[in-house]
Amino acid sequence: MQQLNFPSYSFRFKNKENKPAIFDDIRKKFVILQPEEWVRQHCLQFLMNEKKYPKSHINVEKKLTINQLTKRYDIVVFNTDGSIFLIVECKAPNITINQQVFDQIARYNLSLNATYLMVTNGLNHYYCEMDLANERYNFLESLPNYNNL
Repeated sequence: MQQLNFPSYSFRFKNKENKPAIFDDIRKKFVILQPEEWVRQHCLQFLMNEKKYPKSHINVEKKLTINQLTKRYDIVVFNTDGSIFLIVECKAPNITINQQVFDQIARYNLSLNATYLMVTNGLNHYYCEMDLANERYNFLESLPNYNNL
């Protein structure tokens, strides 16, 4: 798999149905290793190891309904009160992060109301803080660490 713009992490791998699989610490199972999954797993490790977000506050690939359409978010981090702190949208490294990707995560956030958004393709990472009063997002250099919340 391609080298990403994250710190180096160690992962568990195995073959599943004759395809490479990677262990997901959050879902507690092996998942087929696709380029987007490679980015997702690095991002999860980044959130837990670098930003110190508790594993128990992280959810991966759950369904949500927007305008009667079923969608799936990549990663959500919850606050201790159950509200949503962060939504992460992961793309494969060959996918360019463009306005469509930001529109996608903004649509998700209409129903999730997260404080922060992160968009990554593993090579480029973008962080935003929501300005809900003015219905816009402000770009940040990085996400806050968990202990700074």
